[in-house]
Amino acid sequence: MDKTTARAFAAAALALLPLTTATPAHAAETLTLHAGIEALPQAAEVRDGYERTKFKHWIDEDKDGCNTRAEVLLAEAVTEPTVGAGCKLTGGTWRSYYDETTVNGPSGLDIDHMVPLAEAWDSGASQWTAARRQAYANDLGAERSLVAVTAKTNRSKADQDPAEWMPPAATARCTYLADWVGTKLRWSLTVDRHERDTLRQLAAGCESTDVEYEPV
Repeated sequence: MDKTTARAFAAAALALLPLTTATPAHAAETLTLHAGIEALPQAAEVRDGYERTKFKHWIDEDKDGCNTRAEVLLAEAVTEPTVGAGCKLTGGTWRSYYDETTVNGPSGLDIDHMVPLAEAWDSGASQWTAARRQAYANDLGAERSLVAVTAKTNRSKADQDPAEWMPPAATARCTYLADWVGTKLRWSLTVDRHERDTLRQLAAGCESTDVEYEPV
């Protein structure tokens, strides 16, 4: 399965989710990074009640035998892996953009939620239905909601926002900010004051960076 096909299946699957999972999709929007940061709603973060299990993943939404993790790996592979029984992936190469590292084989990769599950909870997902949280945790409808990166960088990031963690590769930073802001806008997630102030500061060197997102 090539990247285009994988993303097409993912978008179709998201569109078929029940209305309790997400509101109907809107037209894609493009903003400058600076405008995107200002468009984010602001609210205090609340961690009370968070449990990772409240975001069910990885699921096989389209019932093709490959779960969300495998779908992301297939979509982002630089060299396609071999797909065996039960969607077991072997071989293949990937480029982890957080640290500009080439990874051979899928075992060295994690699938990072661009906005971590705990951060999403803090930023509004605590008020969602279980179905919408599941849709968020398995969001294949946007290229940067889920990203294949080295396990080392994913675990270094953990549940931190850009005020606390940024990718080690300087070349990744403007892209990362746009991906972060776009994911929050896509899912109507909030930022707190410190996060917004930090995003503004970090975006100072990203004048030509745009944010593309499709609200759900």
